[in-house]
Amino acid sequence: MTTREKPTSRHTATQQKAIAPQLATVTDLTPEEVQSVTTVINPLVADAFALYTKTKNYHWHLSGSHFRDYHLLFDKQAKDILKSIDVMAERVRRIGGTTIRSIKHISQLQTIQDDNDEFVPPGEMAKRLMDDNAHSAQMLRAAVKIVEDNHDTATANALEDLLDQAERRKWFLFEVVQGQNNAG
Repeated sequence: MTTREKPTSRHTATQQKAIAPQLATVTDLTPEEVQSVTTVINPLVADAFALYTKTKNYHWHLSGSHFRDYHLLFDKQAKDILKSIDVMAERVRRIGGTTIRSIKHISQLQTIQDDNDEFVPPGEMAKRLMDDNAHSAQMLRAAVKIVEDNHDTATANALEDLLDQAERRKWFLFEVVQGQNNAG
């Protein structure tokens, strides 16, 4: 038997004051735990939107001898990042939190920088994406600890899977960058 308190009607009322009653998903997490998890996950969702957009930007604006390989790689990575957004946002909703509502909300929370450069050489694209995926991995790793500390094992497990995916993207991009550095 756990020493954690079971939710009470006061707990439900507290949750409902924080968000619309229609969105107050029932959970055994305390309002403080829900808030802690929501606070750490929403910036990850915002960063995933930013990274998805940057990856698609590079996918669309490639030029050069490695066009086909990079085009396919960036498209695959963008699809994986897009899938991660729903995983994280739905975890927030399952525990009674709310998540991203607009582009403005994304811009307020994102830590990955946009890229509006007119032209980025393909090797530089790969390096920037590698760095952004490394940043995402760091943020995911830190979030896992916070989520675990707030008794949300299911979200921690989902984040660990997303961490593995970010590290895989980073690894593939690292190899692309290494190829560029060794090309002569």
